[in-house]
Amino acid sequence: MRQLARGMLVMVSVVLCVGLVPAIARATPSSGVPAVTFAEGDIPADLLPFVPEGVHVAVREITIAPGGTTGWHYHDGQLVGLVRAGTLTHPGADCKPVIYRTGDIIKEPAGQSNTHVGRNLGNTPVVLDVLYLIPLGKPLFEDAPAPGCDALAE
Repeated sequence: MRQLARGMLVMVSVVLCVGLVPAIARATPSSGVPAVTFAEGDIPADLLPFVPEGVHVAVREITIAPGGTTGWHYHDGQLVGLVRAGTLTHPGADCKPVIYRTGDIIKEPAGQSNTHVGRNLGNTPVVLDVLYLIPLGKPLFEDAPAPGCDALAE
């Protein structure tokens, strides 16, 4: 009987502790963002003198539907993109939106400190042509939680 009471006390304590742990921030999902990969491959380490560690290269067309969002994310490598159509709203971790219009070039630096989101607040699709230069073995992007300053958090 005493062991049963001790077991119940432990179980109740665990439930209470779990309930008191602050919620972990979750990544924000993308919505209305299909992508087509045109080319993808790896440049091995030491093949080219200007990429001694190697790099994964991908060329993609990303479309963001009206009202769509990429969700908050960052890249472990650099990206260069061209806005082929539409107007992209692109706030960074400080939540200050940068606006890119048709014909504009986007350069995104690497690292979690460069967390950002792409949004289409307009009425026509945003079409981006993007070159990814990502370290070998890393994904094209890493999901991230929305910063506290984001009034439009998904």
